[in-house]
Amino acid sequence: MTELLSIILAAGEGTRMKSALPKVLHPVGGLPVVSHVLRTVLASGSQVAVVVGPNHDAVEAAVHSWAPGAPIARQHERLGTGHAVLQAKASYDAASGHVIVLYADTPLVTAQTLAEIVARLDGGADMVVLGFRPKDPTGYGRLLTKDGRVYAIREHKDASEEERKIGLCNSGILGFRGDTLRSVIERIGNSNAKGEYYLTDAVELAAGDGKRIDYIEVNANELIGVDDRSKLAQAEATFQELRRDDFMKAGVTLKDPKSVWFSYDTQIARDVTIEPNVVFGPGVTIEEGAVIHAFSHIEGAHIGRNASIGPFARLRPAANIGADAKVGNFVEIKKADIGVGAKVSHLSYVGDATIGANVNIGAGVITVNYDGFNKYQTVVGDGAFIGSNSSLVAPVNVGAGGFVVTGSVITEDVEADAMAFARSRQTNKPGRAKEFFEQAKAKKLASKQAKKV
Repeated sequence: MTELLSIILAAGEGTRMKSALPKVLHPVGGLPVVSHVLRTVLASGSQVAVVVGPNHDAVEAAVHSWAPGAPIARQHERLGTGHAVLQAKASYDAASGHVIVLYADTPLVTAQTLAEIVARLDGGADMVVLGFRPKDPTGYGRLLTKDGRVYAIREHKDASEEERKIGLCNSGILGFRGDTLRSVIERIGNSNAKGEYYLTDAVELAAGDGKRIDYIEVNANELIGVDDRSKLAQAEATFQELRRDDFMKAGVTLKDPKSVWFSYDTQIARDVTIEPNVVFGPGVTIEEGAVIHAFSHIEGAHIGRNASIGPFARLRPAANIGADAKVGNFVEIKKADIGVGAKVSHLSYVGDATIGANVNIGAGVITVNYDGFNKYQTVVGDGAFIGSNSSLVAPVNVGAGGFVVTGSVITEDVEADAMAFARSRQTNKPGRAKEFFEQAKAKKLASKQAKKV
């Protein structure tokens, strides 16, 4: 396989985002847009070089989280895309194969498209231009073609009225044979309306050298460039549509697909059913046959076979739900293992805990895991029963088969098969309620009279 280098341009400030966060770090599907591009490039077997702007340490950190050790160049003056590629000279000079130049703000470009670019280069093209047909081409460079080849790219500001009528536009993504890139990159000038060094001028230079320049046309949705909040929302919506289609094709039932939102790394087995208005954060895996009921939020969780979640459940990171377990409405699980067949049916919080198989957690049960400084563990053994409105004050263990009576505050371990009572005895005082109400009414009346005075 021909060696491939991908140069990712990530130096833009993204001023139209109106954000302190560099535009390439804004997330789509829970992953920064630059990380989407890196993920695709790495999946294609490519080496990576990235060009960032000054003071973009956070972008550099994001790059190295996906591609440790990848060379990073800095473009201290933003003098155009051709100038940006020049900053990666050390990388492309060392490249023995092909080079693809991509942009860090186009998160939806696919590995299939990159493979097609490489195939054209392998097939004899010296350059490959990735084109598309937007609904409104205003602002995009136009591809000037003849006999199925590209001979120039004209930026919108420099295009004639006739050239602006062309619907085929430049995505900015270009593929080069390495020697072709090296032969043209330093000859690019800046005699244009913006006074910048356009990488697109490489096409005209290469055509003048008699090089073969192919183009590939892809769907405009694949080339959404995230440069403002509107495009960010558009990219997110497109990403979600693609994920929904992928899951349904793989055997997942989505009752109302448009209301379900996935993360970039959500993993769902076949025969899982997801009801409307469910949101998945990063790090979720769901096994066969599970049902996720409406209005649930799930992040960093593993859900076992045939488990039932929700409605209105929240699973936070490190929630591990066993097979056939039930997590019901208005239940929150965090950093806890819920055993096979266990039930946490309603209005409970279970955090920093291990709940055994076939345990029943009653309504309103809380694991009291935090003392204001540190977190502590609660362990409930197999087959135990925790009565409603009980608090388990960690660190504490309830043994297998133990029974915690309703309304108890458990501060000491409960032995296996023991029944624990931790509440005061009920006392009824005849007539005391009537006396209390009369006193309260008198106090309220006196307060009103005092205000009038």
